[in-house]
Amino acid sequence: MLRPRTLLTGLLGRTTASLLAVAAVASLGLTGCASDDKPVGNANAPLPTEIPAGTKLVVGDQAERLKAVLQFSGELDKLPFKVEFANFVGGPAILEAFRAGAADVATVGDVPPIHALVAGQDVPIVAASQTSASALKLAVAPGKTVTTLADLKGKKIAYAEGTAQQAAVLRALARAGLKPSDVQLIRLQLAEFLDAVRTGQVDIAPLIEPNVTRLQRTQGASLIPDSETTGIYGGLAYLYARRATVTDPAKAAATRALAAAYVRAFQWANTHQDEWARKYYIESQKVSADDAKRIVDSLGTYTFPHLDQQLVDRQQGTIDAIDQAGELPKKVHAADGFDLRFDAVITQAVAESGASFEPKAK
Repeated sequence: MLRPRTLLTGLLGRTTASLLAVAAVASLGLTGCASDDKPVGNANAPLPTEIPAGTKLVVGDQAERLKAVLQFSGELDKLPFKVEFANFVGGPAILEAFRAGAADVATVGDVPPIHALVAGQDVPIVAASQTSASALKLAVAPGKTVTTLADLKGKKIAYAEGTAQQAAVLRALARAGLKPSDVQLIRLQLAEFLDAVRTGQVDIAPLIEPNVTRLQRTQGASLIPDSETTGIYGGLAYLYARRATVTDPAKAAATRALAAAYVRAFQWANTHQDEWARKYYIESQKVSADDAKRIVDSLGTYTFPHLDQQLVDRQQGTIDAIDQAGELPKKVHAADGFDLRFDAVITQAVAESGASFEPKAK
């Protein structure tokens, strides 16, 4: 079913094409795939480089973050094709947009591509970025005392299938020796997590910035210590696309250019942290200067992993963690969710921009 998409005409525009009303449809219950998602052409052919006049990509964004970093870094103006941005809340809504042919490429966490595979949708990963694995926190509602993962037993936990937060919750439970049946998983939209935990509708919610900072303004709210939660979140984010996009010569060439710009733009954020914090977090997301600094510091330096077997294996580990919790209706293989042809352009962009493939050893 086709859903409306919205062109964001200004960075501060709040209008979104979030598709929240249909997000649930894009979760594990999906079994078919739209005709647009069937492979077109030869997916093993070299990536084309020529971008014909009139080429356009519809790019799915979240919190206008990709649009902002491309714009502020100057990379957006350099793209030799038209870009239309559509803003979404969470991976399930983006997955539905892909299914409807309403987006070509999108930014997402590491779990939505898994649910795309389960749903039978062919949306390969074309670029990856890594931030701090401690950026996700388990938030505790006011009046609740939860200081260890073992304390999660019996608690109401905000849960969104098809998101990176889902994998974090399942890893936390597994580490504590708990099963999903030992807690109450409260299925919500990601956009509802913050209000749900600070008003006590749930006891626990996995949050990332800027919502971690916003939670800390709530009297009585707390966070489970990092010493308990280290490793439940991978810090991976992806740029992924419909197969019909990367097998169409014009759009594949445009996606290739976008993947390179993605690396260069976030490397700009690495080297211009104060400007990035001011323009995006303070001016666009409306957080204070102190909070903006805390957010940028919590994410650390963006790095850009190779699209190779090592990354495929990491993704398979996340698939296995969800599967072992009984949360996947069928086994899927991470290798089916990558287009490794894009590694060459990632490698070149990292080298030319001075970025890194992996975090520097401390």
